[in-house]
Amino acid sequence: MEQLTNFLHKIQSRSQNFIGYPSATDYNYKELYPFLDYCLNNVGDPYVESNDMHAKAFEREVVEFFSELFNAPPDNHWGYVTNGGSEGNLYGLYLARELYPNGMVYYAESTHYSVQKNIHLLNMESIVIRSQPNGEMDYNDLEATLQMNRHRPVIILANIGTTMTEAKDAVSTIKACLNKYAIKSSYIHSDAALAGVYLSLLDYNDFDFAHGADSIAISGHKFLGSPITCGVVLVKKSYKDRIGKSIPYIGTLDTTITGSRSGINALILWYAIKKLGKEGLLKRAKDCIENANYLRDQLNKLNIKAWSNPHSFTVVFPKPSSEICKKWQLATDAEIAHVICMPGITKEKLDEFIIDIQQYL
Repeated sequence: MEQLTNFLHKIQSRSQNFIGYPSATDYNYKELYPFLDYCLNNVGDPYVESNDMHAKAFEREVVEFFSELFNAPPDNHWGYVTNGGSEGNLYGLYLARELYPNGMVYYAESTHYSVQKNIHLLNMESIVIRSQPNGEMDYNDLEATLQMNRHRPVIILANIGTTMTEAKDAVSTIKACLNKYAIKSSYIHSDAALAGVYLSLLDYNDFDFAHGADSIAISGHKFLGSPITCGVVLVKKSYKDRIGKSIPYIGTLDTTITGSRSGINALILWYAIKKLGKEGLLKRAKDCIENANYLRDQLNKLNIKAWSNPHSFTVVFPKPSSEICKKWQLATDAEIAHVICMPGITKEKLDEFIIDIQQYL
């Protein structure tokens, strides 16, 4: 069909300059194409079998891989493959609300836009905490706010890679704030959509279960790479067990946000993990950070005040011309823009961008 052909040509062209958003592009899932002839529905709980037309065995392997990576309690963890990081955040907040119906949610002003929407959907009360200039939570403001509301259970959304600057909130510091005011009823969810996987591989994991998180959400289509948006949410099983209900029609437990879930997503994540392994994923992370450092240094040589947070793929700089933003599909916020040096973005591509931006200096 002509309409499809035209659309394909447009996507092929625009994908060449897609450097402002966190999507890996260096993947190949041709071995999975035959499975697209079938409807693989991972309905219900991934640890409870239903009919035969699902990929739950692969989903469980994915969950176990990330459970180990994020130091989840060996006998007290559970998770599932989601449609993306926003669903994972919704699930974490949902569990927190069920544990603490009177809880107050705290999140930094640099938090992803979906969190406010999720809080509204769950009818939870919340307080916005100031962010530091680099995008990280202002822990002094958190302390002051906690002190005023210490009679309420505390639910904290920690950012592990903010949208614009890839700032990381330190869960151990948040836990110290809670301990300072003897707050016993608390829940911490780590939104690790972009940075969680590679930070753990690099051993910069001050956000995982060992450091105080009660749940973690990641995206699959970002660092790992996928043509279909997906993610994983991990929680403590003892918390999940409070909400599960048996549904005779599907022959399994209803423990997820969505009823039907894509088995293809589980296969994609399983395939990426098996193909790359921890060593391949680690190399992938180091290459991206090296490219980000290269871009930052080259822009600074042009007297463009570029900067990045530690262990980051994201390079932040003053917002350039609208022509540059449109051509390279840069994300902007007020007076700043960024490039995210995801897997698939080469130094050669970054050099093309640098040449372009020089023309507008």
